[in-house]
Amino acid sequence: MWSGRRGSLRPAGCGLEELRRRRREREAVLRKARREQQLISKRLLRDDAPGEAEEGCVAMILREAEIQQFLRLAQRGTEEKERERALVSLRRGLQHPETQQTFIWLEGSMRTLVGLLTSNQALLQLEAARCLHELSHSEQSAVAEACLPATSYLLTYLSGHSSDFIELCLYTLGNLIVESEAVRRQLLPQGIVPALAACIQSPHLTVLEALGYALSQLLQAKEAPEKIIPSVLASTLPQHMLRLLQPGPKLNLGVAMEFAWCLHYITCSQVNNDLLITHGALSTLGLLLLDLAGAVQRTEDAGLELLACPVLRCLSNLLTEAAVEAVGGQMQLRDERVVAALFILLEFFLWKQPSLLPEGLWLLNNLTANSPSFCTSLLSLDLIQPLLQLLPVSNVVSLLVLTVLCNIAEKGPAYCQHLWPGPLLPSLLDTLAFSDTEVVGQSLELLQLLFLYQPEAAQAFLQQSGLQALERHEETQLQDRVHALQQIALHG
Repeated sequence: MWSGRRGSLRPAGCGLEELRRRRREREAVLRKARREQQLISKRLLRDDAPGEAEEGCVAMILREAEIQQFLRLAQRGTEEKERERALVSLRRGLQHPETQQTFIWLEGSMRTLVGLLTSNQALLQLEAARCLHELSHSEQSAVAEACLPATSYLLTYLSGHSSDFIELCLYTLGNLIVESEAVRRQLLPQGIVPALAACIQSPHLTVLEALGYALSQLLQAKEAPEKIIPSVLASTLPQHMLRLLQPGPKLNLGVAMEFAWCLHYITCSQVNNDLLITHGALSTLGLLLLDLAGAVQRTEDAGLELLACPVLRCLSNLLTEAAVEAVGGQMQLRDERVVAALFILLEFFLWKQPSLLPEGLWLLNNLTANSPSFCTSLLSLDLIQPLLQLLPVSNVVSLLVLTVLCNIAEKGPAYCQHLWPGPLLPSLLDTLAFSDTEVVGQSLELLQLLFLYQPEAAQAFLQQSGLQALERHEETQLQDRVHALQQIALHG
């Protein structure tokens, strides 16, 4: 009976396989758009020494002569304090773009600063690193490239003993990575990936957070999929990143957030997501999702959504990989618990961060697309009504909600029996009034599936003025699909 109906719809291009193909094409477009969203940024540490604020130090634009004087004093001053004060004054001047430009074009200035960076006097070395950090924050690629002579030393100091100094070097490297491909080209053969892999075993949270920042900037480079991510995956970094994302009393929000974004950039590249899956990424991220759902119920901490976003994206991307089935990935996510946690987060996003609703719904779509068990969980937990309540939020949210409902409906008659009767049909009649063509098109697909597997739904559709709702779309690009649905409703 159903196969006959499916056959009758093929000439109109609306068979089940055609519906599935359309949906997957739309998902591919959405996935590409999400992959292109990046968080390239720079960070600036200005932890002034105690007493500097009281001294009334004001950052001034420095002229060439003043820069030369400060460098001379820093290099040849008779007292260490005098040398240190000269570098502090230079650092403050370097907060201005005008001073930065003067500095990099001044002959010998960078050579002198690098010499001070390699000094055996810790305070001078620290102030020289702070000067480089100010330069690294420039938006001019020429300034970043002027810092090239310092990169090998910054990498070397990552194996040092001072956590504060290592943190400063990491943020400086991260800033330089953002601005210049020449810097990245130099850092790779200098061994930045092994250096970061060694550094990630640090016990200091500030170092780990800074490392996550630097690595995330490196992974966002346009050449990353070909030249950077393969090296990262071949190192011990992925295992350590997943370790730092494991829920528990040692989980740190700032550190977890940085490395979750790192994982997001790696999964988006699709270089070797199978490796991440074999390392247990699905189970780790699934447990973290459960932990996040519990956390949002206990606190209103505004930082939680910053971690939830990359976690949701990573899970969504990993679920599209063929390796998921090979390792029993769906089982690793523990169906009902994950679905329940996801709806807790969706409710949290609805009130606190509506812009993240699509991220949660995208994961729900990928969970239900090929998994009857996740669809069953959605139905057994009575989550269709909460899902329908999201329809008015936005066109993007509506489209994803309808896609999830299509995933459920296409599983067959037993699933459609849970969708009908209920609030689904009135909600679909409302979405047919939308002006967005994609939302209306997805509503048509869901209605078609419902009519195929639950014929009495077509009668209710007719009784609730469904044909009139379809008429407004007869002159649009959806007219063929509208006509096909009208025929099903009228003739079965």
